[in-house]
Amino acid sequence: MNDDLAALGAHIDRTNELLQRMLAEVAKTPSTHAIFVDAGYLYAAGGRLVAGTEDRRSFDLDAEGLIEALIDKARTIFADSRLLRVYWYDGARRRIHTAEQQSIAELPDVKVRLGNLNANNQQKGVDSLIRSDLESLARHRAISDAALLGGDEDLVSAVEAAQGYGARVHLWGIEAPEGRNQAEPLLWEVDSQRTFDLDFFKPYVSRRTATTYDASAASRPTREDVRFVGAQIAAKWLAARGREALVDLLPGHPYLPGSVDQDLLVEAEGLLQYSLRGQADLRRSLRDGFWEHLQAQY
Repeated sequence: MNDDLAALGAHIDRTNELLQRMLAEVAKTPSTHAIFVDAGYLYAAGGRLVAGTEDRRSFDLDAEGLIEALIDKARTIFADSRLLRVYWYDGARRRIHTAEQQSIAELPDVKVRLGNLNANNQQKGVDSLIRSDLESLARHRAISDAALLGGDEDLVSAVEAAQGYGARVHLWGIEAPEGRNQAEPLLWEVDSQRTFDLDFFKPYVSRRTATTYDASAASRPTREDVRFVGAQIAAKWLAARGREALVDLLPGHPYLPGSVDQDLLVEAEGLLQYSLRGQADLRRSLRDGFWEHLQAQY
């Protein structure tokens, strides 16, 4: 009997010792946070605040500088926590990275997640990506705090899912010149709110100076000239994005995603020093040259 009690006591002592070690390890493990950026909200609200427009083509965003600033802000707010990574959610035609999205994806500690863009340049599937990541990270205890920069009411379910697994969700917003740019139901659900003002965003947003070309001052290029320029730009495009992007782009022939077509036009006008606006035949030659080079490489 005494031997049994002694064995039981020894077993309890070993169990208590194991529990104490586990608690000590947990105490030494730092909490972890992640930053979730809805780029659609960021461009719209940041552009409106600093440049007076939501049109991405009208201003430039220093994404690298802004991401660093957001990381620094999080480091201050979550002083005893380490950064997991920054998640950057954006839309793209058929989920093909633009040059800007590709450069953002190459930044350290940044993960770019792409939804789709419809014909009206509206993001589709971004909110579901945010919810999936938030819920998964919270469920696996990968994060204790989530800083969410966004404003769409559809994000409420993402917040609730993460909170259901014990994570705290902190809503970050951008100052609105008038009214409010974040849905009230979203404001009600989060654990805390923070708004960044004009002074915070101003260093990272700059309005573009429109480049104009006087068609009367330059001779009209031939269709072959424009076709050759289209091929030049296609070669550059392919070198920057690789064959995987080409495979994704080819099924859309003869149409180009809006963002690719716009970049093609702007770059071609710069090379030609001639405006192609309103020049339907030259625009067709430009696209033909672009496509012909890409198809020849496939």
